[in-house]
Formats: sequence, structure tokens, C-alpha cells
Amino acid sequence: MGDYRGVSELQDTSPAAPGSPAGGAPTAGPDASGQPPVRPVIAAAAAKRANASVMGMIIALVVSIAAFLPIVLMNPSPKTDGYHPNINVSAVAQNAADVAGFTPVAADTGDTFHPNYARWESGAGSGVPAWEVGYLTPKESFIGLVQTRQANPTWLLQQTKNAPVTGTRNAGGRDWELRDTGTGEKSMVLAERGTTVILSGSATLEEFSTLAAAVVKSLESNPPAGAPASTPGATVSPSASPSP
Repeated sequence: MGDYRGVSELQDTSPAAPGSPAGGAPTAGPDASGQPPVRPVIAAAAAKRANASVMGMIIALVVSIAAFLPIVLMNPSPKTDGYHPNINVSAVAQNAADVAGFTPVAADTGDTFHPNYARWESGAGSGVPAWEVGYLTPKESFIGLVQTRQANPTWLLQQTKNAPVTGTRNAGGRDWELRDTGTGEKSMVLAERGTTVILSGSATLEEFSTLAAAVVKSLESNPPAGAPASTPGATVSPSASPSP
């Protein structure tokens, strides 16, 4: 009898593809001819042109830096302390004297303290007209000066940021009332010859004392107009409102 087998029993007798396991998927490798894959090669002339372009950019960058470097070296950064506005405090104070009713203080501090503003405030917001000057200290801190004839307890607390009285400090032969917020801001207050002067800022106490001494000297040389001069050396309590 003949040998009969079912279709399912027939085996695949075709040869496996080269470079791959029998019956498996073909893997990467040489192509059907058995040769390795061909890699593109840049022509020598093209490679030379590419290198020349890169070298050209590098040379151009070096030339640009070399051209600007002398200009930068010939113009060094300024070594000044920064810009200070040219404010003549004495001249502004004289102009404000008539409307103020007293001669505003113009502290002579030489070149150590630099004023950055000097003005007369009408008191439209606070109700207390006052003379104001701002000073930049030698250590780049700030002290603001305020002087008025119409101080009151509420205004005084506003100017000193509600700081409590922590003692007194002598400057210019006067005992100034010292107030400290505890956060770096402090104030020195002096009521003298019918006006109240407040110095406020974050500067050191030494700088406060230097400016305060100059303020006292200005007060002594320019008594308030229209107000009787008090006995030299007398100090009025800053907490009391001076008579207008």
C-alpha cells in the first residue's frame, strides 16, 4: 500500500535564509549577496570645505574679540561712590524760612554725608508742616531729618514708627531721646528752641551722633524766626508738643 500522510504532517524542507536560524526571522547582517552594508563616504573635497568653514568662523570670532578688547581695557569701570545729586541744603532752607516760620536746620557735614533731597512739606496729609532732608551716610545707610514747630504725640509716633523710648544719647552737647524699633530702624528726637527735630533711619548710632551734632550747631547758629531763644543748654521734652 502507498504511504499516505496528512497535510499537517508535511514539514517545511525549504532552506533557511543565510545568517538566520532555521525557520526564524532574518537578523541584521550582510545582505543577500553576503557583502557588508555600504557606508556613505564624504568626498575629500567636501570634507575639506566643511573644515574650512568651521575654521573661518573660529578665526572671525577671534578677530572680533581682539578688535573690541582694547576698547574695553581703555574704558575701565568708574571707581566712584555712585551718583550724588547736587543739593544745596542751605539755599533751600533759606527759601523755606518765610513759610516755615523758623530757620530750617542745614547741617554742615562736609563731604561725609550726602543730601539726596531737601524740601518743605506743607503737611496736607499729616496736618503737620515740616522741613525734611535726606542724608546718605558714609557707610551707605540713610538718615532722614524732619523739623517742625507743630509736633504732636500722634505725629511723633508716626515719624518714629511707634518705636518705644529706649534711653538718651548725647550729641552736640544735647541729650537726644533715643527710640529703637528693634529691627534696625531707630530715631533720635530733640525739642529745641521752639522746634522738634527727628533723625530716623537704619544707620549706626555713631553716624546718628555725627549728624545730630551738626544739627545742634545749625540750631544754635540759626535760632527760629519769631520765637524767643531759650536759655542755652535747655532741653524741652520731645514728648511734649511745642507751642506754635
